[in-house]
Amino acid sequence: MFIETETTPNPSSLKFLPGRTVMSSGTREFASPEAAEASPLAQAIFDTGEVVNVFYGWDFVTVTAAPGTDWSALKPQVHSILLDHFVSEAPLFVGGSADGINVPAEDEGNVVEDSEEDADTIAAIQELLETRVRPAVAGDGGDIAYRGFSEGVVYLSLQGACAGCPSSTMTLKQGIESLLKHYVPEVVEVRAA
Repeated sequence: MFIETETTPNPSSLKFLPGRTVMSSGTREFASPEAAEASPLAQAIFDTGEVVNVFYGWDFVTVTAAPGTDWSALKPQVHSILLDHFVSEAPLFVGGSADGINVPAEDEGNVVEDSEEDADTIAAIQELLETRVRPAVAGDGGDIAYRGFSEGVVYLSLQGACAGCPSSTMTLKQGIESLLKHYVPEVVEVRAA
């Protein structure tokens, strides 16, 4: 088995591509060792002691190293953990499930409660996020989560490599905000949640 590695715009994150499906649906982020207890693979990666985030996408795993970590030492460790996991065909999650969904922490739900009168606008925003934004963000080793829409403001959170990326503000403001404003006139601003 060959596992490719790609850099991401976030210098602290690397994207590992095992050449097979990681998550058959959804995404999953582990932002702490405690959260990683739900997945033996994420837990093993956190056990290196040098990792602050593990993110599963459809066909990739993004690992974010702690500040000051030397990737030249960490990369072979993560590569070995991934290789062992995928060769052994171990389950991705405790309980044997290979599926997962993006399950935000309880405090990461919608920032604002969506109004029924904005239903058409919200549907248009979510369609653009799904068809145009998510594929691009996944290419960089991350994902985006919709957190609400109120008074012309769209609230989003970036995940995986994109969460701590130095260019995340530019991605939200110049990229996503411009796209949403162009196609959905009701959008006046995009904010990080």
